[in-house]
Amino acid sequence: MATCPSALDSDALARARALLAPRRRPERTWPAIAAAGLLAVSALGFATAMILAPPLISQHVAPTRGAL
Repeated sequence: MATCPSALDSDALARARALLAPRRRPERTWPAIAAAGLLAVSALGFATAMILAPPLISQHVAPTRGAL
């Protein structure tokens, strides 16, 4: 089956399609890095507070007679 020749220039048509195609923006990595940094800092803050905080439950021990 024979194809009929086109009056359009295929190189010019390819260039026009390339110019009309949406531009690809590079992915930004700074928001992900900032979120990971914030998460790391908050985890370190919570770990420090957990270590330095006094215990929540404290039971008073009554002295025994043998200890006095």
